[in-house]
Amino acid sequence: MKEAYYKTTKELAELGLDKLPGEMKSGEHLIYSSPATLYFNSPGAKGFGVKRAGLAVPESVMLLVSPGCCGRNTSLFRVEPQYRDKFFFMLLDDTDIVTGRHLTKIPQAAEEVLESLEKTPSAIMICITCVDALLGTDMERVCRKVVEKTGVPAVACYMYALTREKRLPPMAAVRTSVYSLLEKREKRSSVDMNIMGYFTPLFDSCELYDLMKGIGIRNIRELSRCKTIEEYHELSNANFSLVLNPEARAAAQDMQERLGIPFIELLRLYRIDKIHNQYKLLGQALGSEINDEEYYQKARKTIDDFKAKYGSFSFSVGEIQNGDPIEMSLMLVEEGFKVKEIFATVGELNFRFLKRLAELSPDTKVYSNLSPSMMHYGMSDISGETDEKTDGKMDGIPDAYIGSDVQYYHPEVPGIEWCDDDQPFGFDGVIKLFERLDDVLKNKGKIE
Repeated sequence: MKEAYYKTTKELAELGLDKLPGEMKSGEHLIYSSPATLYFNSPGAKGFGVKRAGLAVPESVMLLVSPGCCGRNTSLFRVEPQYRDKFFFMLLDDTDIVTGRHLTKIPQAAEEVLESLEKTPSAIMICITCVDALLGTDMERVCRKVVEKTGVPAVACYMYALTREKRLPPMAAVRTSVYSLLEKREKRSSVDMNIMGYFTPLFDSCELYDLMKGIGIRNIRELSRCKTIEEYHELSNANFSLVLNPEARAAAQDMQERLGIPFIELLRLYRIDKIHNQYKLLGQALGSEINDEEYYQKARKTIDDFKAKYGSFSFSVGEIQNGDPIEMSLMLVEEGFKVKEIFATVGELNFRFLKRLAELSPDTKVYSNLSPSMMHYGMSDISGETDEKTDGKMDGIPDAYIGSDVQYYHPEVPGIEWCDDDQPFGFDGVIKLFERLDDVLKNKGKIE
């Protein structure tokens, strides 16, 4: 019987990052786009793909230059009120694709977009696809032509699936694009800070806001909270930025070079001891002591209460969620829970978590969502029958899941998608994770 390809955490740790099997590397095989992966792997992806992310610049509009097959899914966004007058299309025919003649039409198309609007936008985000990646289009030159024609700033957004495995993948590149309109300003006497990394804000209850204000930060700004282009340009006033997502690192480096705004990078973690240590290091970098004891104890109590209620629960953890699935799995195992399987992309950042996880839970299975073998995932993987490969140690259906991709694989299991627009971070993220799990499990009748 065919089965989905996987490796245990122990096997992966023994292989090492440099010797990961080809089945675990999406650049070495065909991509399997199941309903579990279409969320992030298609041009019409939910959440923040390049197209939606490009409109993070307040009061901007987007001109999507693409063949009809790439643009059709964008029409789904237009039914949402906030995007109704934001997306415009310039469709390419076969001759455009072969000859590249569409490049001379983009400035005129941008002018037509402006003529259709009652108010001049702050910028025109020009989104292009793999067609122009293959053509080697000089989009900086095209954008200059658009500015000359319209007088409105133009910024390129690259929806290049071909560059997903490169140094600057699409979601890292678009973060650079949306901050590129900022201009250098003199710093004010007050201490201002930017939070970078996401296209939606952290939960209002996140302790990071109070902790930063507690050490004298006067203004904390996030791109996602900017409602006007004037508020957007106030991001240039920052004395430093906090980068909470590695995909924003290139954007922060660009702002450091162009605007003189240094940055400090933090990770989104779910192990509360590591969260505490990260805040301690942040305080040292800023020359202040950060007292997070109140928030630490609240998170500790939330976890302990959940453990007392549910015992040694077992989980399946996916990657379509607001967290790293391997780091989150490590947290669950360290807290005494079981993790039967993980759906994840293993890379340089999370391999260090995987090595520790292999020591504590060596038989946890790790699947690659994009592997074509995942079409065989089914009862042979979760039947509960003895598996010679793992001596039957980790078989059976999990008690709960985390991640919307796991919902596809285990529709009968209660759990949470954990991929809302608002972003969890720090102790507040841990608290909300377990509170949300508790709410779902109670409603599913999993406890008496």
